[in-house]
Amino acid sequence: MVDKKQIKSDTGSNRVPTGIPGFDELCGGGLLRNRTYLVSGAAGAGKTIFGLQYLYNGITKYGENGIFIATEERPEQVRENVKQFGWDFQKLEDEGKLAILDACSTKIGIPSHEKYVDVRPFDMRSMLDQIIAIQEDIDAKRAMVDGTTSIGYYLTDISKIRVELLKLSTTLEILGLTSLMTCEIIDENMASRFGVETFVTEGTIVLYYKRTDTVRVRSVEIFKMRGTNHSQNTHPYEITPNGIVVHPHEEVYTD
Repeated sequence: MVDKKQIKSDTGSNRVPTGIPGFDELCGGGLLRNRTYLVSGAAGAGKTIFGLQYLYNGITKYGENGIFIATEERPEQVRENVKQFGWDFQKLEDEGKLAILDACSTKIGIPSHEKYVDVRPFDMRSMLDQIIAIQEDIDAKRAMVDGTTSIGYYLTDISKIRVELLKLSTTLEILGLTSLMTCEIIDENMASRFGVETFVTEGTIVLYYKRTDTVRVRSVEIFKMRGTNHSQNTHPYEITPNGIVVHPHEEVYTD
C-alpha cells in the first residue's frame, strides 16, 4: 500500500502533474518542474502512450503546451494511433499548442511534409536547434523524446551515449521544459537499455509487462526520483480506452 504519511502531496508551482489517473499519487503530486525523466520498459508496456498522455493532459488540463520528438514513428502514425483514446493531436497542432518534430522520416530515407523536420538525423546539435526553435514558437512547457534507444544504437560508444543524452536532458531543462525520454529494455533486471540513461535524468519510471501463468500483467515502478519522496512499491496499471490508469493502492508481488 502507498503510505500517504510518507508521500506528502505537493500541489505547488514546482510540481508538474502528469494527469495520468493514479500515478501522481505515487510521487507527491507529480514531477518536479524543469527536470527530465526516463520512462523505460519492454515492448508493449505502454511507454509511448504514457508520454503522449502526459503531453495531452498538459495541454488540455493544465494549459501547458508540448513538444513531441518522434524518432521511432512517423507523425501521421502517432496522430492515428492516439485517436483510439479520443485524443485529437491534429487539432492541438492547428491551435499551436502541440508541435511534433519528425526525427524519423529522414532517418529512414523517406520525404516528410511535416512543419518541423529534423533534416540531419542522429545529429544532436540539429535536434537541439529544432527543439529550441519550437519552444520559442509555441512557448512549450513539456516535451517528450521517443525514444533514446535509436540514438544510442547509432552512437554505439557508451561514453558518447552518456554525454549526448546528458546534453539533451540538460538542454531541455534549461529551456524550461519538464520532459520524458523513453527507452527500451530487454532485460527486466535493468532500468535502461545501455545502462547510462538513468544517470543523466532526474528520475526513472519503469513499466513492466510480465507474463504470469497464462496472462501478462502490467505494472509500474518509480525506480528513482531525485528531490521528492515516492512509492517504493510496484503498482498495477491498465491501458484503457481513455489511456493509462494506475492503481496506487494495489501492489504487484514478484518472485
